[in-house]
Amino acid sequence: MKKLLCSILFFVFIACNNNEPKPGNNPEAPKSISYSIVNTYPHDTSSFTEGLLIYKGELYESAGDPDYVGKSKLMKVDLKTGRSLQSINLDKKYFGEGIAILNDTIYQWTYREKVGFIYSLKEFRKLGEFKFNTKSGEGWGLTTDGKQIIGTDGTSQLYYYEPSTFRLLKTQDITEGGNLSYNLNEPEYINGYIYANQWQAPYVLKINPVNGAIVAKADLTSMWERIKAIDPKADVPNGIAYDSSTKKIYITGKWWPELYEIQFGE
Repeated sequence: MKKLLCSILFFVFIACNNNEPKPGNNPEAPKSISYSIVNTYPHDTSSFTEGLLIYKGELYESAGDPDYVGKSKLMKVDLKTGRSLQSINLDKKYFGEGIAILNDTIYQWTYREKVGFIYSLKEFRKLGEFKFNTKSGEGWGLTTDGKQIIGTDGTSQLYYYEPSTFRLLKTQDITEGGNLSYNLNEPEYINGYIYANQWQAPYVLKINPVNGAIVAKADLTSMWERIKAIDPKADVPNGIAYDSSTKKIYITGKWWPELYEIQFGE
């Protein structure tokens, strides 16, 4: 009888442990984040936004080119007017994707060409190139935590790179309620968390980089509907920029006519 009881307890223990989430997963559903629009600015509707950031008070944007006719570019943009102050075009064989700036150096990678570019901040002078590979074979968004370059490839993973060599340091699975997430796109590092657009969805995901769990998400449906009412040709939300000096957050999208300063709720 004792052996039978021990066997039963053993199998109950195993069954219970099999139901436990894997390390790094968060079984809780993400909390909902509200937001409000604080200011509205014009945005260039020819810009198929792939990367958006603010560095030392200046707005920078990377645009892709679905038609591969030479419209992919890197720009410094006037926030108030939406006009380009400085730009450099990529060769038409490249589809420009996300950007990150670290130590006055700009990093930009490409969609399916598996090559990235390094520029000087002031002159947009090309300093070099780097090769990369990802699970999907693609490059999507980039950001930095101040030490590493962090990238997305449209899957559930984040990729951490050494800036000086672009050597892959590690990958990290991103989970929502214990399950792998998907379509991670343009990211931004804000106060210890990574915020990321979810491609083809209206969500901005708030990710804990310590364990990869999505702890909260904002639904941009009303913003997206507003944009489509203004310009039906506008595409998906994509572009999060954070000004660390003013604590302001900016949101836009592909071919959007407007860029918004927003404030997230608690």
